[in-house]
Amino acid sequence: MGIVEEAHNVKILGTGDRTIVLAHGFGTDQSVWKHLVPHLVDNYKVVLFDNMGAGTTNPDYFDFERYSTLEGYAYDVIAILEELQIPCCIYVGHSVSAMIGAIASVARPDLFTKLVTVSGSPRYLNDVDYYGGFEQEDLDQLFEAMRSNYKAWCSGFAPLAIGGDMDSVAVQEFSRTLFNMRPDVALSVLQIIFQSDLRHMLPHVTVPCHIIQSMKDLAVPVVVSEYLHQNLGGESIVEVMSTDGHLPQLSSPDVVIPVLLRHIRFDISVDK
Repeated sequence: MGIVEEAHNVKILGTGDRTIVLAHGFGTDQSVWKHLVPHLVDNYKVVLFDNMGAGTTNPDYFDFERYSTLEGYAYDVIAILEELQIPCCIYVGHSVSAMIGAIASVARPDLFTKLVTVSGSPRYLNDVDYYGGFEQEDLDQLFEAMRSNYKAWCSGFAPLAIGGDMDSVAVQEFSRTLFNMRPDVALSVLQIIFQSDLRHMLPHVTVPCHIIQSMKDLAVPVVVSEYLHQNLGGESIVEVMSTDGHLPQLSSPDVVIPVLLRHIRFDISVDK
């Protein structure tokens, strides 16, 4: 196993001519895809990995300078694909990994046949003529709560992000992976995500994009999916699901898995 594979806990499952890369969002790890993976392994080669900073990775490997922008994560994705000698893949990215995949696809479009994004956003802060869902004071309060008592913050944030039942298995699962992150790493990662603005990059994304979004999501308003659709440089399609929460693949797998499988299997030109 190569250095990159080991650092990111890379797992390769299934067999098939086509490769699917599953990339998780903030506060989770590759286990967030547990409901989807069984549906893929019979027909595809599936690559799972953990973003640096996830609780399952070695915090000593977390380079605060490298990960001061999302580009650092995008270069990790490219490094994983190169080390595994994967010539191209279908990339499924959740939350921040939607944008990480977009950045990677601009640098190396040859590595991606398409992007499937779940709960992705190019900017979380509101701006003139742009609704991202947050004001700066909202974020400042969030970061302060993380600093003052990380465990208490996790306990409050997990049910908000998941939506719905406070005692659900999905909330417990997200709480577990959030708790596993080192607090200083978690704060740094979330600050980078929430303060990022990738709107300028969208026209350079030429790889076909399947944009999947929950009807109700604490972190990403529905209008953001339409913004992505209007501003991406390549072909794109949007599907808004009747789900609640930022991690629908964990909280509503019965709804989300068929949608994801449909977008993985069919290309936009076929869908039209």
